[in-house]
Amino acid sequence: MAMTNTSQQDSPFEKPVRVRAGFSLTFEVPYPTPMLFVVQPQERLFPTGTRQRLIAQKPLGAAEGIHTYTDTHGNLVWRTVAQPGEFVIGHDLIAEVERRPDPQLPHLRKMKVEELPDDTLQYLLPSRYVDSDLVSSEAWERFGNIQGGWAQVQAVCDHLFDTCVYGYGSNSTTTASQALASGRAVCRDFAHMGVAFCRALNIPARYVCGYMPDIDYPPDPVPMDFHAWFEAYIDGEWRTFDARHNKPRTGRVLIAQGRDASDVAFTTSFGGAKLVNMKVWADETDFDNTLDVAPNPRIF
Repeated sequence: MAMTNTSQQDSPFEKPVRVRAGFSLTFEVPYPTPMLFVVQPQERLFPTGTRQRLIAQKPLGAAEGIHTYTDTHGNLVWRTVAQPGEFVIGHDLIAEVERRPDPQLPHLRKMKVEELPDDTLQYLLPSRYVDSDLVSSEAWERFGNIQGGWAQVQAVCDHLFDTCVYGYGSNSTTTASQALASGRAVCRDFAHMGVAFCRALNIPARYVCGYMPDIDYPPDPVPMDFHAWFEAYIDGEWRTFDARHNKPRTGRVLIAQGRDASDVAFTTSFGGAKLVNMKVWADETDFDNTLDVAPNPRIF
């Protein structure tokens, strides 16, 4: 009988998982309206050291043949002029990602400002929704004595998770300090607050958006939406943190990065286009590379 060398077999965490993700947006457009969309993942934005790749992608509706360009943060932007009437645009993809949950590296040190690479310094400054200057005193009072970069950022996430209730109370103009004062937050607010505290503590931090399926977690009955989290620059690399869930998660598919939500808004309209329907999906799939079968999205 042949013997199997179990030491050469992949552990469950080493085996990749395939995620099918995408969206469909429907707008009512009264007149020709220029629009921008930041919605397409790129492999070069995936976190350093992870094994992730895009297997298949397919534009949906008006996404076929639109103009694209890369913005200053490295995000792929779709640019088009929506015509009057019903305008539908979307994207469908399959990505292969590590089954391993978000890395946990509590030993990582905090870098001095003078050690930071030039391109990270912009992520120390206040921005449109990240008014880190207004939370600086609280940041140093609560977290200033904590040693270590990872430990300090994790303490920020623990505090936000414990003191802020998940729920709608903000709008598209809510800043980090306003969300913090209200005590109610959605994922966008949790990300902004985390970034604000990090920047106040001299840790570069940036806002991240993408897809996050419910892999190895019970399915959430709430309709799926794009998800937001943040990355902090610790010990020479960008590290993933998610104050909304505050638990390591599996299967994130990163779409875009920026200073805050203003840099990565999934849609920007230069006119009167009205969003009337939105569908988002992100689920583990058995398909290898086919997008011919229609997805089963949770309707927003």
